[in-house]
Amino acid sequence: MSGTTTSPDKVPAVEVEIDGHKVEVPEGTTLLAAARKAGVRIPTLCSHPAVEPYGACRVCITEIEVRGRKRLVTACNYPVREPLKAFTESDETRQQRRGVLSLMLARWPNVPAVRVLAEKHGAKPPAYRHPLRNEATDACILCGLCVRACSEMAWEDIIAFAGRGAGRRVMMPFGEPSERCTGCGTCAYICPTGAIKVHDEQNRPVDPARIRKYGFRLTQEMTLLDDQQCQMRRVGTAHLVEIMDAYDLLPTHNYKFGKHPDTPKIASHVWKTFVRQNVPDGCWAGCQMSCAKAVEDFVPRTGPYQGQKVLVDGPEYETVAGCGSNIGVFDPHDILEINFYCDTYGIDTISFGTATAFAMECFEAGILDTEKTGGLELRFGNGTAALELLHQMSRGEGFGVIVGQGVAEMKRIFAEKFGGDPAFLRDIGMEVKGLEYSEYVSKESLAQQGGYAMALKGPQHDEAWLIFMDMVNKQLPTFEKKAEALHYFPMWRTWFGLMGLCKLPWNDVEPEDNAKYPEPNKVPGHVEGYINFWAGMTGQEVTIDDIIRMSERVYNFQRVFNLRMGKGTREWDRGPYRAMGPVTVEEYESRAERYDKQLRELVGYDPAGKSTPEKLAALRKYREEQYEGLLDAVYKRRGWTRNGIPTIETLRNLGIDYPWVVEVVRPWLEKEGAA
Repeated sequence: MSGTTTSPDKVPAVEVEIDGHKVEVPEGTTLLAAARKAGVRIPTLCSHPAVEPYGACRVCITEIEVRGRKRLVTACNYPVREPLKAFTESDETRQQRRGVLSLMLARWPNVPAVRVLAEKHGAKPPAYRHPLRNEATDACILCGLCVRACSEMAWEDIIAFAGRGAGRRVMMPFGEPSERCTGCGTCAYICPTGAIKVHDEQNRPVDPARIRKYGFRLTQEMTLLDDQQCQMRRVGTAHLVEIMDAYDLLPTHNYKFGKHPDTPKIASHVWKTFVRQNVPDGCWAGCQMSCAKAVEDFVPRTGPYQGQKVLVDGPEYETVAGCGSNIGVFDPHDILEINFYCDTYGIDTISFGTATAFAMECFEAGILDTEKTGGLELRFGNGTAALELLHQMSRGEGFGVIVGQGVAEMKRIFAEKFGGDPAFLRDIGMEVKGLEYSEYVSKESLAQQGGYAMALKGPQHDEAWLIFMDMVNKQLPTFEKKAEALHYFPMWRTWFGLMGLCKLPWNDVEPEDNAKYPEPNKVPGHVEGYINFWAGMTGQEVTIDDIIRMSERVYNFQRVFNLRMGKGTREWDRGPYRAMGPVTVEEYESRAERYDKQLRELVGYDPAGKSTPEKLAALRKYREEQYEGLLDAVYKRRGWTRNGIPTIETLRNLGIDYPWVVEVVRPWLEKEGAA
């Protein structure tokens, strides 16, 4: 796509000369793409970077010279294989181009796109009258862009050419509207003449064309960039598995580790062999991200559907990590079966995976045994035991009743009934505010630790996913920058929830020119798209600040609601220590070089000659202090007190200082002397 058939870093370069301008391009690049690189404009009506070249309109016809011999080619689909010269304004090129445009004028005399090019290149209508002359200004010129866009961008193949020769036309199957059409509008937007119309009566947007413009921009980015960046359309969020493993972020054995040698067994290439492809999700009409996937004809080995063919909705990354690596299971079949039964029983896969991983670590630490678990060998990697635990949860039987209550309750039960050390259980129990952690290792990202533990709904990354900005790209070096990101990102994610919008188009595909924009405005073009979506739907012009303020009002109200439920103060914004750093000797020693270096360079502590428990204690003191500093910075940025309470001034500035809201916060403010 985009005029290049092979990756430029894997093929030799070829030198071409276009109208005297020399340029090197990768072998296989189209002449049209080479001309654009050289700054030479070749006219075309049927070419678009988001679809494969087709050569339908012939307007891009250009004279070339290869090894001393000249001939005419269509620039859009002519691949450069060897050095050549191209003459986009030679007498032969001009004559042929005028002839093509003259024939188009004969059939479609009033289409603006045709008329503009014809006038520019000196083409006149022929003397004869075309038998299929269409004088409409929005006539279809048979460029084929809509057909290719439906196939290559929307992955649907709903519209196609029918007939041959002069009778050729574009139509849906049997000339009737197709139920398979998702209404994405891609065909209408890519059409150069306006021949395809999209009707928007159902939602009644104020400016549908404005919405389609930015929707098409995203669709085009997905087509051009998704395969290079995320492969959301091919494998979905499971593409993250090997990426997280590479950066030591894949939760393994209850978040002890961030990678595992068996990760290739559950990496994205494996899921491509299971997952049904090329089917839009249906969550949003027209969305082509296709992030959700399904496995057809899957046969469970256990449970009430044992031996039957079923459909598995998934897997997502969180399913693979939570019900796979985090419990030490690297068998794709076991992961899919857990995925299926979680969905069937109405059990959240993330909570199940995190809770099971906690129980497994407690089993391996000796807090649990088979007598306490009713015979279940809850060791890491035992997929059979994990499935039986899941079935017990669904039936309300056995040890499944205990694990089904979640990590927060298990910590209490394991301490009171099974003699577990409360401090150890608190350190490894991956939950905040009663909700289990989602599936990313946050030890090396202070911003992500805050993104999880400070999240109003508990430690899921719906509010802020900052690992790569903070840990990998080093874009948030200070408390203040981290606090700004932990303000900006949750506000956007809150707004998506308020509007019923998906967050994936916001940041899962990034425009290639995004690097020139400052953080935290992560994908400015997409932010602009949401602004235009709002304006196109409502007719109200808004700015980024307007959107952030909408969210701040709701976000602060949610914080007050947290407070009313008894979970809205500083103590509830601290996560388990495993989210911050290594808890056990095994964890520290598995990354000893990294942690020793941090002690020397960050803490000013010489680890030489020190025992691992001593080094653990020194590192823990530093990391907990860092987290407290982050809390202070975030609270200050949000207009909250040091205990995390929104001040009355903040509520007033946001216009939510209602009596019943102030009534909740005032007693807490008075305790701090901040009323």
